[in-house]
Amino acid sequence: MSLVLVLLTGFAPASYALGRADDDKTPATAARRATVLRGRASWYGREHQGHRTSNGERFDRNQYTCAHKTLPFGTRLRVTNPTTGQAVVVRVTDRGPFRHQRILDLAEIAARPLGIVQHGAVSVVAEVVPATTPLGPNDAPEDLATLASDSLNTLTATTTILPGATEAADVVVVAEPKPTFVVQAGTFGDTRNAQAVLDKIMALDRTLAVTMAAGTKEGKPVSRVLVGGFQDRAEADRVRLRLQGWGIAGLVRQSENL
Repeated sequence: MSLVLVLLTGFAPASYALGRADDDKTPATAARRATVLRGRASWYGREHQGHRTSNGERFDRNQYTCAHKTLPFGTRLRVTNPTTGQAVVVRVTDRGPFRHQRILDLAEIAARPLGIVQHGAVSVVAEVVPATTPLGPNDAPEDLATLASDSLNTLTATTTILPGATEAADVVVVAEPKPTFVVQAGTFGDTRNAQAVLDKIMALDRTLAVTMAAGTKEGKPVSRVLVGGFQDRAEADRVRLRLQGWGIAGLVRQSENL
């Protein structure tokens, strides 16, 4: 299961997990928060070179970027392989991954030093870092062993993912809000056709998170255009109807069944 580690200075899990306390909104409190993700990361490269990412940029496998389901575009993450201690800093420019319970897709240049290209996917620890942090290779966090450990307090609650500072005294582990549903806006044997539909959707509504996922159908490679994800089917269906009004046929699917 993908996890988000929310680090707090001062241990007040109940009010934070409920997203309630008024003082949570103060700048001082927000500055003491850090977000750390822990889970499996995969990569994408040559087959997506030059395609539009969800924030409108052109994907470049030689840039230190990544895809995440919900973090704001531009968020910088220090991603570390806890087995090797290798770390890189990347910037969120895309949405995904929506398959195999993975938390991040890294561009090829960022994935290589972490061993992701070699193995396909590896377990990582990813921390939100300040926007001024240089992209590229970086030192692993000093408390990496703690961040990568499973022996942490666990709450069955959800929380908002917010960037913040990296200093912390206590660690609370909460389940990441996982987008369950996506709108599949087409399955294509030709990647160029998939890209055309993706570009059309982004031109019509740039607030939608649109991505292209590689897969197979009847043993043949295909590219699926996915919109979302969404926490519930009703929300996904509303987007499907909007797409239908634009002449784009789609269907709602559970992301884990893609």
